[in-house]
Amino acid sequence: MPHPARLAAVLALAAGLAWMGVPSPLQGQVVPPQQQPGPPGGAPEVQAPVPEVGPGRGGVGSGQVPDTTVPGESAPVQASPSQATTPTPTTAAPAPPPFSARDVPDAGELELQRALRGGVIEGRVTIPNQAAGVLIQPQGREWRQFRTRWLTIAGVVALIGTVVVLALIYMLGGRTRIESGRSGRRIARYSLLERGTHWMVAFSFVILALTGLNITYGAYVLRPLIGAEAFTALTLWGQVAHHFIAFAFILGVLILLVHWARDNLLRRVDIAWIRAGGPLAKGHPPAGKFNAGQKLLYWFSMLAGVLLSVSGILLMMPGLLDDVTQQQWAHVAHGVLAMLMIAVILGHIYLGTIGTEGAFEGMSDGDVDYNYAREHHSQWLEEEVARARREVAPDANPPVRVAGAD
Repeated sequence: MPHPARLAAVLALAAGLAWMGVPSPLQGQVVPPQQQPGPPGGAPEVQAPVPEVGPGRGGVGSGQVPDTTVPGESAPVQASPSQATTPTPTTAAPAPPPFSARDVPDAGELELQRALRGGVIEGRVTIPNQAAGVLIQPQGREWRQFRTRWLTIAGVVALIGTVVVLALIYMLGGRTRIESGRSGRRIARYSLLERGTHWMVAFSFVILALTGLNITYGAYVLRPLIGAEAFTALTLWGQVAHHFIAFAFILGVLILLVHWARDNLLRRVDIAWIRAGGPLAKGHPPAGKFNAGQKLLYWFSMLAGVLLSVSGILLMMPGLLDDVTQQQWAHVAHGVLAMLMIAVILGHIYLGTIGTEGAFEGMSDGDVDYNYAREHHSQWLEEEVARARREVAPDANPPVRVAGAD
């Protein structure tokens, strides 16, 4: 039997070691530090009861969980990544094309083929406007270039050039005066129908010209001045006015075409007027109700007015043209003729107002001064005077035929 004092000392030592975390001899055998393997230098190393896992924890094979826990049995050796067998590449089977695209060229090939032939890529629609089925149209690039570049530049040159030429004519030659002065006598030149139709065409054309110029140049000229919101509202109402007032212009052109066509036919007196030098002639060559220059202006205005009307209707009603290319040609014709007609009408306005004395009175009052008519339309004046004499003083005593005379 151990001594009681010795037994109490051993138990106190064991309790102290347990409190300090040191295994007690009573709990098992502890390997002395000098018998434990460790790194060089003699520093003791504590081995974890469970192997660490995760990358970067230990040396070779760190982070790997052992395949076996049986003592004395080694785990199988794993091959390194460099020693792993590379899988044999296999060719992936191509996916079949969509059902709707089988045996059909793709959109790029269709575009190339149609573009080489000058055609378009289009689908099928069931609405009246077949142009809505056009998907790709290579000619649209050429139309856009014409719309944004050539028409804009040509219009500026035509309009500004016309204004400059008229200003030079006025500064160098001044106003064409009535050489013999006003006579105080008047002669009727235009009827109420002629003047009313002329002014209807004139006012409608001015509105159409201004709204059309706004579509072409408004974004560059007006929008920076009045702002985006005001420009948008102005353009919207201008488009509405352009569409509806166009019908008044069309009606007026048709009336003038029917009413003045006979008076504007070319005659011998017009050839003589041209040979004499026309507006640059010395003196006043004879002319009818309209001289050769006015007749050329009339036929150009009528032809351009008809083409403008037809092309404008086609643009307002695109369903009448199934082909987008035809709509683009209609826009080209409409734009070019509009610019030319605006330039020509500017010259007509100049000659009919400040360019020639007494000319505007014919359209404002309906009659002109007698001397104006004699200097500019002498043949027409003679015909009107002869007609008035026949109507005012007809021959009341016609010659009597003798019975039996041949």
